[in-house]
Amino acid sequence: MNPCIQCGACCATFRVSFYWAESDPFTGGSVPPELTEKISPSLVAMKGTNQPSPRCVALEGDIGGNIGCSIYEKRSSTCREFDYGTADCMKARMKHGITGDIIPFVAA
Repeated sequence: MNPCIQCGACCATFRVSFYWAESDPFTGGSVPPELTEKISPSLVAMKGTNQPSPRCVALEGDIGGNIGCSIYEKRSSTCREFDYGTADCMKARMKHGITGDIIPFVAA
């Protein structure tokens, strides 16, 4: 089982920013634009993640428990490319007190 299903720590630790076109329906973007905020001329961030205590607006459930993403199929490249078991993953898990072994990600 994918450990992300019972985690969500990354979505409540890091700013989720990405190129603006990923949320522009006129350029083929899939991320709902109403869930983003502009942070620079070329970047947007998921609402809720550009603050001192981030939590993505698309995150549903309890960190470390039953968790999910309301836009999973439409999520940004930042989310698609975030791998479990990496140093950033472990940092987020520790911040939220999530323990337990997971198989670290190993790039091929």
